[in-house]
Amino acid sequence: MDPVVLSYQDSLLRRSDLTLLEGPHWLNDQVIGFAFEYFSAERFRDLKESIAFISPEVTQFIKCASCPDELALFLEPLALSSRRCVFLAVNDNSSQTAGGTHWSLLLYHRGADLFAHYDSQSGSNSLHARRIAHTLEPFMGSGRKAAFVEERCPSQQNSYDCGMYVVCVCEALCERVRLEGGPRLPANTITPGFITQKRAEWCRLIQSLAFH
Repeated sequence: MDPVVLSYQDSLLRRSDLTLLEGPHWLNDQVIGFAFEYFSAERFRDLKESIAFISPEVTQFIKCASCPDELALFLEPLALSSRRCVFLAVNDNSSQTAGGTHWSLLLYHRGADLFAHYDSQSGSNSLHARRIAHTLEPFMGSGRKAAFVEERCPSQQNSYDCGMYVVCVCEALCERVRLEGGPRLPANTITPGFITQKRAEWCRLIQSLAFH
């Protein structure tokens, strides 16, 4: 038995998903997808018109899509060409099924017309992120070739925290968009201790939403 703990927007979290957050475990699509849903619907809802959060499943579909027309129909409702920032959770899995071993964060920043890649394992997902950026570029509406930059990113100190770094880096960048109008990662705030603390915070949040 793996009972449902929380149904939230388009996310469904089970007891096993919550166990992953309690750690020390690698996060799956469901947990990261929930975090992105929560950012969009609650945490950064005041930025809803200017920021898009693309779930892990959709990002994987974009990466593996072979038909541009099918992809265009799929992406149209997301209105990416009107968004100031688009965040995507990148996985190193090469098929459309759930899986993989590493997460990183890809950001399209319209103001700078670039794709910025934040990888807590020093660029190990770079090829996957570049593939997604190349596929997405025609749908961003800039009409130009966007740059691709490997940004400096806090480093994970273990094999399982990459998903939490994606969530925390995304949150920190969105906070800067809200405060300064543009995404900039503050230095020295996302530490291993901070990541552990955030795991506990997300667990409490899910439990509070479940009993709301």
